[in-house]
Amino acid sequence: MTSRDIDDRLNLSAGVASVSVALILIAAKLWALFQTGALSVAATLADSALDLAMSLGALAAITYAARPADDDHAFGHSAAEDLAALGQCLFILASAALIGGAGAQRLAHPAPAAPMSEGAGIAVMGLSIVLTLALVAWQRHVARATGNRVVAADSLHYLGDLIPAIGAIGALWASQRFGLGWIDPVVAIGAALLMARGALRIGRDAWDALMDRAVDAETVAGIEAIARDFPGVHGHHDLRTRRSGGRVFVNLHIELDGAQSLTQAHDIGAALKRAILNRYPRADVIIHKDPV
Repeated sequence: MTSRDIDDRLNLSAGVASVSVALILIAAKLWALFQTGALSVAATLADSALDLAMSLGALAAITYAARPADDDHAFGHSAAEDLAALGQCLFILASAALIGGAGAQRLAHPAPAAPMSEGAGIAVMGLSIVLTLALVAWQRHVARATGNRVVAADSLHYLGDLIPAIGAIGALWASQRFGLGWIDPVVAIGAALLMARGALRIGRDAWDALMDRAVDAETVAGIEAIARDFPGVHGHHDLRTRRSGGRVFVNLHIELDGAQSLTQAHDIGAALKRAILNRYPRADVIIHKDPV
């Protein structure tokens, strides 16, 4: 089994775990919502539904992006990840608007009704936190092992879900202990704002990738430093980069001694490519050789 096969299996396991946790939490939070009627629970339920949509999209993207390049897709299939993320962004923004609007409407009510059966809601939110922490731990392990950015992004998204869950517990506890029903819609509005912020970040990154925007300046500088100091390379120019899903595409022209043999020039280019891949293992590198 090759290292790529191992990476693909780890990435797939993270995707399946993400979908499984989302399904469990949706079922538990639906029950808690019927028991409590709390908007803060509704916010986390909506967030879990979004998690399921995003996890399914991520799983499909991971599966599709793992397919090798073919005649119709010479650069692979990794753009599927960005297309899925862009669609998820729009869905998240719509849901955040609905949750935020419901929270504002209830907050404007002269006497917001306090949630019921707060203990049931607190228990479900506690289960949500435990499962989410376990999932994030596994996703981070997979992301470190494989370098998959989809898994890493999904991990960050679930980590962000902990804030609304903890807020929901606080709202339910305050309602149970002090009768402060207004905390519930405030937490719902805060959760909606967090969802919208995350959606805009995901959408921006996906849009940049689909529009072939250059990768971050730090990565560009790192590639330039490798080429500048590489033995046999007299200079470089026309460095072009773009990102698609979890892959970075690099196109670089290097200047070599025109008097040396084609074999020597090829060896220098191949060694430089290996050096770049050692630093950025998920890159796809094309090097053009020009005589000085």
